[in-house]
Amino acid sequence: MARPTLAILRIDPFLLWLVATVGAASLWPARGQAAGWIDILADIAIALLFFLHGAKLSRAAILQGAGNWRLHLLVFASTYLLFPAVGIAMTSLMRGWADPVLMSGLLYLTLLPSTVQSSIAFTAMAGGNVAAALCSASLSNLIGILLTPLLVTLTLNVEGHGGTATIHSVQNIALQLLVPFVAGHFLRPYIGGFIDRRKGLLMPVDRGAILLVVYSAFSAAVAGGIWTQVGVGDLMLLLGLSALVLAIVMSVNMGVARLAGLARQDAIVLLFCGSKKSLVSGVPMAGALFPPAQVGLLILPLMIFHQLQLLICAALAGRFARQASVLISTPAPPLPRSEADIHRAADAIGLPIPAACMPGVVANMALLDHHAGLLLDRNEGAAP
Repeated sequence: MARPTLAILRIDPFLLWLVATVGAASLWPARGQAAGWIDILADIAIALLFFLHGAKLSRAAILQGAGNWRLHLLVFASTYLLFPAVGIAMTSLMRGWADPVLMSGLLYLTLLPSTVQSSIAFTAMAGGNVAAALCSASLSNLIGILLTPLLVTLTLNVEGHGGTATIHSVQNIALQLLVPFVAGHFLRPYIGGFIDRRKGLLMPVDRGAILLVVYSAFSAAVAGGIWTQVGVGDLMLLLGLSALVLAIVMSVNMGVARLAGLARQDAIVLLFCGSKKSLVSGVPMAGALFPPAQVGLLILPLMIFHQLQLLICAALAGRFARQASVLISTPAPPLPRSEADIHRAADAIGLPIPAACMPGVVANMALLDHHAGLLLDRNEGAAP
C-alpha cells in the first residue's frame, strides 16, 4: 500500500492563474472597445466550452447511471434545497455585519449547479459509482441552467436586477449555455470519437473561458472601485463562511447517506456531487444575471469556495482510496469447509453438530462461501 502523502493538498495551479488574472485586471483593466472585444471572446469561449461538454457526454453512461433515481434525488436535494437553505440562513445571520453584495455572492454560489469534471474525478479516485456521478452531475448542470436563474429571482434582490431583466437573462443563458450543450450532445455520434481521443482539449478551453470572463468581470469591477470596498478582513470572512457552508453540507450528506442506507459507492457520489458548486457555470451565469459593475464582487465568494472545495474533496478522495486499498489487500478469513474444520469451529463456540446433520452443514457452508466470494468481488474497491 502506498504511503499517504501531502501531494493531494497542493495548490491547484488554476488558482494561481485566477489570482494572476484578477491582478492583471486590477492593474490593466480592459476599457472601451477593448472591453467589448474581450466580452465577445469570452462569450465565444463559453459557448465552445459547453458545446464540448455536450459532445463529451455519453448517452450510454447517462442511461447506465439514470436508474439510481433515489441517489439522484438526494444529490438534487443537496444541490438545490440544502445548499440554498444554508446560504439563506448564513447571509441572514450576517446581515449588517458584512458587505451586502459579498453576501449576495455567497448566497449566489449556493444556488449554482454541481461541477461535472471534478465530481466525476473525485468519485472515481475514491472508488465510488462513476456512472451515477456522471448522470447526477450532468443532470444538475442541465437543470441548473434554468433553475439557478429562478432561484436567483426568488432569493436575491440585487440593485438594477428586476423581473424583466430576469427573463432576458434566462434567454441569454439558454442561448449561451444550453443551446451549445444540446448541439454538442446531438453531434456526438459524429464528433464524439474525436473528442474522446483528445480529452485534454477540454481543460484549456474550460480554464481559458473562465479566465476571460473573470478578467472581463474584474475589469468592470475595478472601474467601479472594488478594491476600495473589499479588504483582507472581507476575504478572510468569505473564506471562513465558505468553509462553514461546505462543512455543514458535507456533514448533512454523510448523515443522510447513513440514514438512507446507501451503498458505500453511492454515498461517495452524494458526498462529492452534492457538495460541489460549478465555477464553469457560475461565472458566465453571473455575467448574464447581474449588472456588470457588481459581477466582480459577486463571483469573489465563488472563486474562494471553488479552491476550498477542491482542496477538501481531494483530501477526502485520497483518504477513501487508501481505505479501499486496505479493504482489498486484507483477505477475509476462510470459512470452515471440511468436517474437521466445521467441528473445530463449532466446538469453539460450544455448538454441537449431530452426525446426521453434518453433510447438510458442509453443503451449506460451501454454498455460503461461494456467495460470500461473489459478494466480495462485486464490492471490490467500494468506498468506506
